[in-house]
Order: sequence, then C-alpha cells, then structure tokens
Amino acid sequence: MATKQNYGNDSIKALKGAERVRKRPSVIFGSDGLEGCQHSFFEILSNSIDEAREGYGDLIEITRHTDKSITIRDYGRGIPLDYNNNEKRYNWELVYCELYAGGKYDDQSSDNYEFSLGLNGLGSCATQYSSEFMNVIVYRDGFKYELHFEKGENIGGMKKEKYNYKSTGSIQHFKPDLDVFTNIDIPLDFFKDVIKKQAIVNSQVRFKLYDEISNEKFEYYYENGIKDYLNEMNDATNFVDLIYFESEGMGKDREDKPDYKVKFQAAMMFNNNVNLIEHYHNSSFLEHGGSPNKAIRNALIFELDKFIKNENKYNKNEKRITFNDIEDSLMIITNSFSTVTSYENQTKKAITNKFIREFMTESIRAYLEVYFIENKMDLNKIIDQVLINKRSREKAEKTRLNIKNKLSKNFNSINNRVEKYVDCRSKDNTERELFILEGDSALGACKLARDAKFQALMPVRGKILNCLKADYNKIFSSQIITDLLIIIGCGVEIKSKHSKDFSTFNLDDLPWAKIIIATDADVDGYQIRTLILTLFYRLLPSLISEGKIYIAETPLFEITTKKKTYFAYDEKEKKQIVEKLKMPYSIQRSKGLGENEPEMMWETTMSPKSRRLIKVVLEDIVEAGKMFDTLLGKDLEERKEFISKFGENYLDMLDLS
Repeated sequence: MATKQNYGNDSIKALKGAERVRKRPSVIFGSDGLEGCQHSFFEILSNSIDEAREGYGDLIEITRHTDKSITIRDYGRGIPLDYNNNEKRYNWELVYCELYAGGKYDDQSSDNYEFSLGLNGLGSCATQYSSEFMNVIVYRDGFKYELHFEKGENIGGMKKEKYNYKSTGSIQHFKPDLDVFTNIDIPLDFFKDVIKKQAIVNSQVRFKLYDEISNEKFEYYYENGIKDYLNEMNDATNFVDLIYFESEGMGKDREDKPDYKVKFQAAMMFNNNVNLIEHYHNSSFLEHGGSPNKAIRNALIFELDKFIKNENKYNKNEKRITFNDIEDSLMIITNSFSTVTSYENQTKKAITNKFIREFMTESIRAYLEVYFIENKMDLNKIIDQVLINKRSREKAEKTRLNIKNKLSKNFNSINNRVEKYVDCRSKDNTERELFILEGDSALGACKLARDAKFQALMPVRGKILNCLKADYNKIFSSQIITDLLIIIGCGVEIKSKHSKDFSTFNLDDLPWAKIIIATDADVDGYQIRTLILTLFYRLLPSLISEGKIYIAETPLFEITTKKKTYFAYDEKEKKQIVEKLKMPYSIQRSKGLGENEPEMMWETTMSPKSRRLIKVVLEDIVEAGKMFDTLLGKDLEERKEFISKFGENYLDMLDLS
C-alpha cells in the first residue's frame, strides 16, 4: 500500500519566472483555451491603443500570419527598453519579464497614460511568457532596439544600434504557445470584431488588419467615434434622431480613497427594428457592462417614469415601466474613461466603480431632463412607444402563463386524455405515428383500418384557426389547437419580440416518428391541410425542418373492374390505368375519408407498404413563409393580386360539375 507524501514546510513551492503564466494561464487570462489566447493578443493591442489615444501615432497595423502568429505595429513613441536608473534594471526586463510593471503605475496624476486600457501591467509580460516566441523591434531615441524570446526566456539579450528610421514606434511579433493554450486558432472574425470596436471608441485612430490566411485586408476608421457607429447601425427607421452628450468630473469610491477623474460620452437613438446596448471603458468593450450599464438603466427608468407620470400616461393602477420596456426600442453606446478603474477581473468585461456609476447616472438624468423639456415631440414619441412595449410585454406574459397552463397536460396521463384522441399501444417513439384526420367521420373509418400497435388518431373538427392571422392569445384559446399541441407533446416554438423566453419546445420530447396529415382530396380538404401546415409553420417549424411532418396522399379516383379496384391519385395516373385495362370498368370520384371501407383506407392511406406519403420539406423556409403570408396572411390586396395572376392554374382542383 502506497504511503501518502509528507506535507511539511518543504512542500510549499513558488512558481518563478515564466512558469507563473505558462502553468496557470487561466489565472491571468481567464482561460487556458481560445478565449485566454485571444486575451493575450488584446493585451498587446491595448498598449498600442493607449499610445495612440495619448496622441502618439494615429495608425495601428495588425497582421494575422499563416503560422497563426500575430504582428502588431504602432507608430507611437516606442516602448522604453533601455536602462532604468530608478529601478537599477533594464526596462525591457521590467516590461517583458516582470508582472505588474509598466509606465502606468506612477499614480493617477501621471501624465504618461491618463486613461489607460492596458492598466494592469500584466499584458506585455504575460503575453511574452505565454508565447512560443516573441520578437520585438522598437524605434526611438535615434536607435533601433531588438529582442527575441522563446517560451518565456530571453535569447541573446537586447540588440541596440543607431538607426535612421522614418517614424518612432513598436513592432511586436509573437505566436501564442500550444503548450500554454489548448487552442491558438484565433478566427478572423474575432480580429475584425475587436479591431472594429477599438476604432469606434478611439476616434481618428486608423486600424489596418492584414490577414495572410485569406489574403484579405480590412480598414476601420470612425472620425466621429460612437456617433458614426450609431448612425451606421441605424436602419433609417429610427423615430427619434441621435442624442449625444458627454460629461466629466472628479470623485471617489470611498471616503478614505483619493479622488479620480472620470469622463464619458453617450450616443443614443430610439428605433423599433434595431436594438443595441454597448459599453466601453478605457477602450475595453464591457461585455457584461457593470457600472455604466447600471447607470443608463437607472437614469432612463427614472426620467421616463417621471415624465410618464407628469403627462398622466399611465392607466389607473398600472405598474411603472421597467428597463425591458425601454431597451426594446433603444440604441445606446457609452464610452467612458477613468484614471482609476476596478475591473471584475483581468479579462475586463465589467467594471465595478461606485463613483463611475453614480456620476454617469446623475449626468445622464440631468441631460435627459433638459432634453425632454426642450424636445416635447420626441419625448411623447418615446413615452408612447415605451408604454406600447410595456403593455405588449405584460400581454405576452399572460400568454406565456396561458400556454404553460394549457400545455402542461401530459398526453400519456389517463386523467388528462384529450377528447376523441385514440392512442396506440407502442411506447417506442421510433415507430409511433400520429394521424391528424379531417373530421369525426374519418376517425371512425381509420379506427377500423389502422394498425393499433403503432398508429394513433387525432380528429380535427372543421377548419381550424388561421395561425398566421391570429395573435398568440387567440391561438391558445382554441381548444382544437391546444388539444392537438398536447398530443404532439413537444411544446411550442414562440418567436416574438416580447416572448423570447416563452418557447417550451424540445424535440427530444416528441413521442412520434411521423405526424401524418390526412384530409379529403377536395377543396375543403386542401384548405384544412393548409391550415394545419400553417399551424406547424407558426408554432412548430422545427418539426418540418426535421422531416417529421407528412401528408397522406389520398386517391382522387376509384377504377373498378370485376376482379380488382384500382386507385388513381391524379388525372394522369387515371389515364395510365385505364389504357392498360382490357376489361370493362367503372370510374368514380373517391369518397371522403369517412365514407371509405376500412380495407380501402388501410391500403391507400395507412399501410406503410402501399400508402403514399409526401414528406413536408421547406427547402427555403423564407419563401414558404412568404407564400403562407400571401395566401393566409392579413394583406388582402396581395392575395387578390396573386389569385388574379395565378388562380387559373388551380381551377382543376375545384369540382365545378
């Protein structure tokens, strides 16, 4: 039996040098996977951005090489690499081999980097430590400096030579190490997205991206920053023009802390088609927001609620608005800066500064109060739309509860059996079939014709509701539809602006291998079939795309001889059968499903060996949707135009005798 290792004073070990990052990358970068690798790139990029924002260089070039290495070049002052008399060490060691070192630690009054993106002093060193190699070239002070690192170790010291360069600046070429990160294949879209965001919040800095893998070039430049970006994202359906404001101030997070500087700008627009909320701080995109997001929520709710009350727009006993009601029509970008920043973690996806939140809240409130007083027409447009959003959301919530209550029945529960539903014996979902039948009379015939082991029956009485025209409340008030959905058993897919979380659909819950629509081969039957298909298209489109929905093709004609009855499904097939017969025959239109003999029903409609099923496949779901909207939607003029153009093609479907 193995003995446990002794745990004593000599058991404690400290990671040294590059090991501090290479063995625990997730501590620094938040992940040892692709996300961490991407953040190592951003740390180097952010240092170049800090230089440009301080007014040193207006161009940053990024190259993604074929070997997955990355080059970032800026035209700033150049990273100081020479000897540091204060620290008694070379700066290149401090920058690339020492965590928590850099030009941003002096104090908040330092004029080197007032509002720094690469604030934590980890970036250059941490990225160097986590790289397979890193090459650095710096032009400054009349010299060219060169460094080479491999797996966190400097090779050959620093080379320095007099050089007649055209511009100062820094070039850093590095390759993330697969020994550190599990994935270093940073996609092109990530580079494009990150660099575009930096161009948005760093107006008048030009970014160029070269991709050797695809041989593509991209350029990002926003002269007016977030204002240009908001106008770019707007689709010209905004109902209030761009609102822009900015402010700056001094404050502290705690009484015992020193004051620090904050400034921010915000661009806002109201649009029902495009919704956008983005926050940036010291150029970092705040995916999770934090203080700026809380500020805009508090300010907008407070001011709009105040004016709604002042204008007596609330109904009696109506609840006040929430931010959900505002953001449904909101486009807003905030771009804030501070000399002291508290990030949630090194990945900088949210900030937590109390003063930033309070300062932005008060500034936005003060600006909006004046703006709304001076722009009464815009105020009324915003208030009216926010109240529409609110009441739609509340109505949608009632619908969600209605759906939940209606569909909470389990179709296998004896106590909740749907009226006239006929189950099958099998519990094997790979063979069970559900026939949706036209009318109660078809139910009687199919009961006698079916294979009770695996074929279940559900009759639909009359023409069901047109699910394209009706709203969700009306749809789920229909007993026929809710009964059918209970039997189908996999929930519903609801796609609505105010019903994003209402879908209960789960394909794994579907207890059917096939759902088969069986209607008469006449105009009424075709219309009922179309209405049922419309139900699936609106409420369960995934069942169509997954190939679960079928149409039972029922015969149009019965051709009878003394020996046998033949079934023809269209005029062409009838003609072919008749031409082959060498004996007397009679032809009649096939009866409705409810009038057929069980043997005929089994042979033509239900037997897997002889029936004809048409799988419903939406090759182009968009085009199918347009056709459903044309034939069954609310636009009467469009439907009239379609019928006048193409109606003659469908006259043979009508019984005009």
